[in-house]
Amino acid sequence: MSTTIADPTISNQNPSEAQENSAKGQPRLWVFSTYFAEGLPYSIVRLLSSVYFTDIGMKERYIGYLNFLGIPWNLKFLWAPFLDIFGTKRSWLIALQALITLLTFAIAVINVFIPGAASPEDLLAGVSLVLVILAFLSASNDIAIDGFYMEGLPSQADQAAFTGYRVFAYRLAMILVRSGFVALVAGVAANETIKQMAGGNDVLIKYQSWSVAFAAAAATMLLATLVHIWKLPRIEKERDSTKQSVGEVFKKFAAAFKSYLSQEKVWIVIPFIIFYKVGDEVLFSMSTPFLMRELGVQKADFAWISGFMGAFGAIIGTTLGGLWIKKTGLKKAIWPLTLIMNVNILAYVWLAVNKPSPTTTAGIAEIAIIHTYEMLAAGMGTAVLTVYLLRTCHAEFKASHFAIGSAIMSLFSTMFGGFGGQIVEAIGYTNMFILAAGLTIPSMLLLFVVPIHDAK
Repeated sequence: MSTTIADPTISNQNPSEAQENSAKGQPRLWVFSTYFAEGLPYSIVRLLSSVYFTDIGMKERYIGYLNFLGIPWNLKFLWAPFLDIFGTKRSWLIALQALITLLTFAIAVINVFIPGAASPEDLLAGVSLVLVILAFLSASNDIAIDGFYMEGLPSQADQAAFTGYRVFAYRLAMILVRSGFVALVAGVAANETIKQMAGGNDVLIKYQSWSVAFAAAAATMLLATLVHIWKLPRIEKERDSTKQSVGEVFKKFAAAFKSYLSQEKVWIVIPFIIFYKVGDEVLFSMSTPFLMRELGVQKADFAWISGFMGAFGAIIGTTLGGLWIKKTGLKKAIWPLTLIMNVNILAYVWLAVNKPSPTTTAGIAEIAIIHTYEMLAAGMGTAVLTVYLLRTCHAEFKASHFAIGSAIMSLFSTMFGGFGGQIVEAIGYTNMFILAAGLTIPSMLLLFVVPIHDAK
């Protein structure tokens, strides 16, 4: 059976203090701002870096290595307990976001000096090193924000209800990075004043454009950090960690993992978390080249189909899923939401077989509708898994347990991502999507035996 551990940061408050914190908390404001500040550095590290190295002419094999920047998100559970043991989540996330701001600005500065450097390769290696450090800081920022979310919304029903809202903020940050900052690079590069100042030097213009984009990203992160310093509520009591011995710290560190592994039927829970979204992960791993190469969707169309319709489909799906769970409970909602998520993969099988032409109005509309529906359905599944992960968190180790669960959740996608292209080359897109549909079966079988708890 699972054990319940009292949360010292909440149990020490009297009812009036709790109500005061809740009133001052303005959850709609801080849930939005914190998850925007979670999605922004992730997108800088995982999305913007890929476009950057592609644009400056980096070899493909090195661009492929950028996938390893996702490793800190897979390993973040290893240091997550320290954020539970020391300080508060508020102080952690503010400090981490300040460092992320500085390092992002450092990349902007480095790009100013690359064109005139005797060894530009050394400076590019410096950019790579900064991105590695940013990856670890950004993963740690995720831990702090997820922990703060659970501290600030102790009600499991509220956590479910705000799931779509947090995803909306996160996705908005991704849209800003993927569309806004990349468009800014193009706009600066095309500016006649910039061209004249650079003397028509294309290399100088390119790096100046990227310097502006990374500076804009740093400025956005700085704004989020200042908002959190000014407006983020103080919902936790400071932990007095200075009096703890090294042995006590490691004892608590071990307790975080032990308590997670002590939950009911953990030997079923972990495989369920790993396999729940396997079908979607297989589909997502190669959806972009499928749309652009196999179906022939042009960049302009891909931008609005994937960047806007797909993103908002995911936001709407996660919001609807969260509200559905809040209204009916996870036990009643999990089956229909899971079926909706998994059945949608067959729509991609249809696309692969039918191959509608993106040059016709009917064809591009069919592609857009199916892709948006797929993202909406996937968002519903994301709501289920997010709420389920929240229900596996013990009160004393909220940040640690959510980090463990989310790391377990992403294990398959990390392992599979690098081999998706080889699978397509071996069996083709149609068979790959059929494989994705078949891989949904294990998680649905586990639904019959995995423990599912509704909000208390």
